[in-house]
Amino acid sequence: MISIENTLVSEEIIKEEFVCNISQCKGECCVAGEAGAPLDSEEVQLLEDNKQAISEHLNSNGNFAIAQQGVAIKGPDGQWETPLVEGKECAYTVFSKEGIAKCGIEVAHKKGAISWKKPLSCHLYPIRIEKYSAFTAVNYHRWSICKAACDFGASLKIPVYQFLKEPLIRKFGFGWFKKLEETASQNTNQQS
Repeated sequence: MISIENTLVSEEIIKEEFVCNISQCKGECCVAGEAGAPLDSEEVQLLEDNKQAISEHLNSNGNFAIAQQGVAIKGPDGQWETPLVEGKECAYTVFSKEGIAKCGIEVAHKKGAISWKKPLSCHLYPIRIEKYSAFTAVNYHRWSICKAACDFGASLKIPVYQFLKEPLIRKFGFGWFKKLEETASQNTNQQS
């Protein structure tokens, strides 16, 4: 583990390689799984505040699920998450003509309807954040549906932390990210 400020970072984040390959996985992370995307309370408020602007970029199934369940629900663990459409895809998922799942929140953002990009848990994937009383754990999450992303990252030689530079800075700040880069560089030099 790497200690940076009040975080403990898994070394896999600097050692493993990953680049989303949506043409191969078809956005399966928006569809697969048993629960919606994790949200914090500020994100729930952002969803509520931007509900109308986001809804214009969703499909009828997503809008119906949100009307029935709300912009967010409490999961079995008591944490906020996005609602699902009939226990399947995230209610905020939209599909392209090619059948690729995309985030409707991000679509609204790209079209200038909202200033918020998407939930941080989605933006950070395959990194998962876990808050404890004394520190925050920053871990790499393995999911079989992301094999194409692992293979693509390996072919390009791009580590997880570099692929996720923007959301890591969004979460922890530029200074924190620079410390992570320095640690990664030192580890690379030691291995050479």
